[in-house]
Amino acid sequence: MVTPARFLDVLRIKFGNRVQENVALAPYTSARIGGPAAVFIIANSADDLIEIMAVIWQQKMPYIILGGGSNVLISDRGVHGVVILNRAKGTKFHKGDQPKVWAESGVVFSNLANRCASKGLSGLEWAAGIPGTVGGAVVGNAGAFGGEISGNLIVAEVLTLNGREQWPVEKMEYGYRTSILKGNPGRAIILSAELTLKNSTKDSVSAKIEQFRERRKRTQPPGASMGSIFKNPAGEHAGRLIEAAGLKGVRIGNAEISPLHGNFFINHDETKADDMRALIEFAQKTVMDKFDIMLELEVELIGDWSVES
Repeated sequence: MVTPARFLDVLRIKFGNRVQENVALAPYTSARIGGPAAVFIIANSADDLIEIMAVIWQQKMPYIILGGGSNVLISDRGVHGVVILNRAKGTKFHKGDQPKVWAESGVVFSNLANRCASKGLSGLEWAAGIPGTVGGAVVGNAGAFGGEISGNLIVAEVLTLNGREQWPVEKMEYGYRTSILKGNPGRAIILSAELTLKNSTKDSVSAKIEQFRERRKRTQPPGASMGSIFKNPAGEHAGRLIEAAGLKGVRIGNAEISPLHGNFFINHDETKADDMRALIEFAQKTVMDKFDIMLELEVELIGDWSVES
């Protein structure tokens, strides 16, 4: 097994100076928070991602794949293994009576929704304001305004230790903001997805996107954030519970629970990940104490969260 000190050298044998060390990850996250990656490489296509993963799996290197960097909180101490930044952005549109789009996993989801609108194709309007990538959306069953990726996905192409596989939507075992892959990290990697669309007009689709955009502006705060911090409990809304607990506007360091929406935590200028996590745990404890409901994280904690001595 490769030791951490050799990750860089082993990857550079195959990928040369594309492999970097001690790269700050904050600029690659929507919250603008996070320490460095010990080893960092960008995958520019699905085939490129496959080549990178072949080396990582063969050498048993610890790794994470970072897409748009939403729905993640990266530790101040960073990631000791390899971080692959997914920039695989190939797309193909198929028109006809049953239109669809094929997109690689690094495609920015909101950009894809807007491209569909420009072609008069509907079905992804709900996604036009969602941060992150297609791959992250497929793994986490991203959704908004009554739509979810599970309602659009036809088939996902995934990479496993056995090679490329085609997984129909049924194999993803979707639930609310979860899937078989989210529940089993490392089982497979999303390479691309084929999504069903509907024929419409550019004006009609654009108008619907604008309606959703205006609604987001009214209800969701601007600024650097991870998106929704907590999943909505059954029959409830996490934001409402946080507001009812009197937590809107509460701060720890430069991390703040948004005064506009209780389920958005904002980074006010170089917030520490430790402060953001402390604020998350404080919200969980307060809501639990007041309402006997434990809020479940929608965001993923990544990196080294060990307590420094």
